[in-house]
Amino acid sequence: VQLQASGGGLVQAGESLRLSCVVSGRLVYAMGWFRQAPGKGREFVTAIDWSGDHTFYTDAVKGRFTNSRDYVKNTVYLQMNSLKPEDTAVYYCTASRLGTWSSETDFTSWGQGTQVTVSS
Repeated sequence: VQLQASGGGLVQAGESLRLSCVVSGRLVYAMGWFRQAPGKGREFVTAIDWSGDHTFYTDAVKGRFTNSRDYVKNTVYLQMNSLKPEDTAVYYCTASRLGTWSSETDFTSWGQGTQVTVSS
């Protein structure tokens, strides 16, 4: 599966961004977003299963980020509200091998990253 992410940019703290990830083929996989800040390790941010019924959010983004999917457009979205400087990172769209996931290592297909920069 091929993934094409977009939507990153430079915003001020408190503002919003929406990331998009277009998936080649049918949207039958669990989809995730990871991020990597400068000098830090990769962080598992959020995931959504194939049905859209089950989601995961890391504590740092709960209540601010929303993961959704559009089956017609074969696209997943990450709506990011109330952005903070600590959200600054390269964000990566990923796909699981299956319709769900049990660990971060299930996400084996990766798109190119999109830079999100939040100024204070």
